[in-house]
Amino acid sequence: MLLAAVAVCDLFAVYAGFRTHAAVQGDVGFVFAQQDELAEADALFRTVDRFYAPALLACAVAFVAWFHRMRRAAGALAPDAFSRGTGWAIGAWFVPVAFLWMPYRIAVEMWTACLREPGRGARAGTSFWPVNLWWGTFACSLLLRWYSGFRHERADGLAEVLDAVTLGMAGDALNVVAAGAAGYFVVRLTRMQGAAGH
Repeated sequence: MLLAAVAVCDLFAVYAGFRTHAAVQGDVGFVFAQQDELAEADALFRTVDRFYAPALLACAVAFVAWFHRMRRAAGALAPDAFSRGTGWAIGAWFVPVAFLWMPYRIAVEMWTACLREPGRGARAGTSFWPVNLWWGTFACSLLLRWYSGFRHERADGLAEVLDAVTLGMAGDALNVVAAGAAGYFVVRLTRMQGAAGH
């Protein structure tokens, strides 16, 4: 439910971006917009921010708590399958820069641990596409939205603002896919761990 709430906020942000684009007229060489239409679009973005921050925080807390719980359970199934301790399932999310790949590595190790046969590695034909889809879309969305904010802060003119908005829309749309992929990853891994534990 929390992932769905974040996805709805992202969709609303994409809509606000479309409203910003609709307010701008002209071509590459010269663009202009009615002040009241831009103000309306800006109000939509502020509304998104008002709901997005609490939804994202609640989702992040719940997801990281689940991630840690799953790491602990998967570690009991295959203690030798992990390169880092259980605490890293939480700590990895807070390491600057490294958070772009450390949680992914832990997720792959959990996935492998829940699929492996006793005394062996992962079963032949093991597919990691749910993990890869979730992390790929999530990481790309983070980078796109960070770059969008960077461009927006340094925008010099309406055309550059519009470019930043477009990047932000792409990041928001990608995050909708990431939320769906995360939901699928959560359900699949939880079921796999339950089946492996019996």
